[in-house]
Amino acid sequence: MANTPYPESYYAASANAAPSRPALQDDVETDVCVIGAGYTGLSSALFLLENGFRVTVLEAAKVGFGASGRNGGQIVNSYSRDIDVIERSVGPKQAQLLGQMAFEGGRIIRERVAKYNIQCDLKDGGVFAALTPKQMGHLESQKHLWERFGHGQLELLDQRRIREVVGCEQYVGGMLDMSGGHIHPLNLALGEAAAVESLGGTVYEQSPAVRIERGANPVVHTPQGKVRAKFIIVAGNAYLGNLVPELAAKSMPCGTQVITTEPLGDELAKALLPQDYCVEDCNYLLDYYRLTSDKRLIFGGGVVYGARDPANIEAIIRPKMLKAFPQLKDVKIDYAWTGNFLLTLSRLPQVGRLGDNIYYSQGCSGHGVTYTHLAGKVLAEALRGQAERFDAFADLPHYPFPGGQLLRTPFAALGAWYYGLRDKFGM
Repeated sequence: MANTPYPESYYAASANAAPSRPALQDDVETDVCVIGAGYTGLSSALFLLENGFRVTVLEAAKVGFGASGRNGGQIVNSYSRDIDVIERSVGPKQAQLLGQMAFEGGRIIRERVAKYNIQCDLKDGGVFAALTPKQMGHLESQKHLWERFGHGQLELLDQRRIREVVGCEQYVGGMLDMSGGHIHPLNLALGEAAAVESLGGTVYEQSPAVRIERGANPVVHTPQGKVRAKFIIVAGNAYLGNLVPELAAKSMPCGTQVITTEPLGDELAKALLPQDYCVEDCNYLLDYYRLTSDKRLIFGGGVVYGARDPANIEAIIRPKMLKAFPQLKDVKIDYAWTGNFLLTLSRLPQVGRLGDNIYYSQGCSGHGVTYTHLAGKVLAEALRGQAERFDAFADLPHYPFPGGQLLRTPFAALGAWYYGLRDKFGM
C-alpha cells in the first residue's frame, strides 16, 4: 500500500518526534469512527474519549497531513464571516448562541496544551493590521461587536502604536487581540494525537476511508480493513475527496501558499515583530505572518481556487513579504509549500448529520485553527444528546456553488478578482 509522507515544509522539518502509526489491517469495532486526524477529528476524539466513548481515528496519510499541519499557525477568533453577518442571515437568537461560541476555540487550544503538556510554541497576541482608514473603521466596529458578545482583551492601535508591535510602514492602525496568538500547528496536532492515545483511543495512519456502508450500524471501509461503529464523524475537510458526495457538492478545496525564511537572528526578528505577535492584514485576500521559535519569518497569502499546486510558490509570496518588509530583500527562503482549505459559498462552516449516525463538520473557509477545536466539542456534545449548540450550526443556510463543480472554480476566482481590486484601490 502507498505510504504518503508529509509534504516538505518548515513544520514537517521541525516536528516533534512521533511514533509511526500502523495502517488498519483488520476488522475493528468501536463506538465512534472518526475520519480524518486533523484538528476537527482529533478534537472530536479527545472530547469523546473524555466522556467515555471508544474512539477509532482513520487518517489517509499522517496525523496533521492536511491544513492542520500546514497552516499559518495563527489563533484567530470568530469565523470567516463575522457574527454581524450571521445575525443578518439567521436573526438575533441563533446569532447570540453562535456569538457566544466564537471565542471558545482558542480557549480549548490553550486548555489542551496545558492539560496534555503539548509542546507547540504557544505564544499570546494577534494583530489585525489596517491598510486604509476604511479598514480601520471596520476594526473599530469589530471591537464593539466582539465586546457585545463578551469578548474583551482587545486594544485598538493607532498609527504610532502599531509601529510599536509591527515594524512595517504600510499600516494606518490595527487591533490587538491578546486572546489570539500562534502555535506550531503540526506539533499541536501531534500532541493531540498522543493525547487521544493516552486516553485509550486508536489512530491509524495510511488508512484512507474508501467507502462508508450506511445503515443502523455503519461500517467504514479502508483498503485493508474496516471499522464497525455506532457513529461516524466525517472530518476530512479539503482532503475528503468524493467519499461523501452530498458534502462535496457544497464546498470547494482551495490552496494557500506559505514561505519561511532562513533564521533572521534576534536583532532583525525583534525589529520586525518586537512583541512576537502574529499579524494578518484586513484585505479580502489577506497576508499573514509571524515568527517561529528559531526566529524565522513565516509569511503566507494568496489563494488558488480549485487547489492546484503553483509551480513557483516563492515567486507568488516573496513579493508580498518584501512589500511589508523590504529590509528582507537579501534573506534566503528555506521552505515554501502549499496546503488546501475548504471554502463554502457562505464562508461559514457546514455542520450536520446524515441519517441518524453520520455527523460532519467542514468548510472553515480559511479560518479553521480555532473553529475546528470548537467543532470537536460541539460534535461530541451532539453524540451525547446535547444538540443545542450543534443545531445552531446545523441550521445555518448553505448553498451549492452556481454552475456545480464544473463552474465553481472560475466563479470563485472571479469573485476574488473583484474583491482583490477593491483591496488594491481601497474601495
